Amino acid sequence: MNKPVETTGKAAGQSSGDETRYRAPALDKGLDILELLANEPGGLTRSEIVRAMNRSPSEIYRMIERLVARAYICRSAEGDRYALTMKLFLLGAAHPPLRRLVSQAQPLMNDFARRTIQSVHLVLQEGPCAAVVAQASHRANWEFRLQVGAQLDMLSTGSGQTLLAFQDDSARARILQAIQTVPQGIDAARRAMLDKVRKAGYRMEPSQQLVGVTDISVPIFGMDGNAIAVLTCPYIQRLDTHPASDVSVSDALEVLRDTANQIALH
Repeated sequence: MNKPVETTGKAAGQSSGDETRYRAPALDKGLDILELLANEPGGLTRSEIVRAMNRSPSEIYRMIERLVARAYICRSAEGDRYALTMKLFLLGAAHPPLRRLVSQAQPLMNDFARRTIQSVHLVLQEGPCAAVVAQASHRANWEFRLQVGAQLDMLSTGSGQTLLAFQDDSARARILQAIQTVPQGIDAARRAMLDKVRKAGYRMEPSQQLVGVTDISVPIFGMDGNAIAVLTCPYIQRLDTHPASDVSVSDALEVLRDTANQIALH
């Protein structure tokens, strides 16, 4: 059973007097609903929300309807469940930390593309998926690249698997909970694969989507030791006489790992 949402927390430096003086009950209820649904990837019914928040059905109904009208939450196709929309993610994408990560990574990714004549993309977790948030390409006559905004399957792509591999048990469990196809976790074979990637420090395997492409993925670590992002190069061997056509897949891996280390240091 869901626990009632706590609404008595205080901001840093805020006195109890300030909390009483500046209360905004309607705002608190709306934020409580958003925080509750953030931990429920499958959504909740209205009655489940009411029970979890220990509020009256009438006040929760009005707040839910306003959040639906403002597109922060949506009804399921059947109309009996509510879940978060992408609106909070889109607002978060404009938040300085993400912009700062992309702005720091972009010149280093551009340098990787110039040195290797390969494309590279930066991937973060987005709910049950991995999302491309930045990309860099070389200036040769042809290229293969992923578009910014592309959503990648967490379990069947190199980027998603690398994000999963470099998480502690609790962080990995949260991600897997968001992937509704694996509500009970992952099987032994996939767990062994993730352990292998973690032990190696990177993932380099043939693409599971395209023939002739080798996905090279390396983690970018946060302060807690978990991967906050992944750099992936969809490596394609060149047969022409371009000056950088002799960059091997192992060469590209070393440059990619160096690039990820430099981003982490920023």
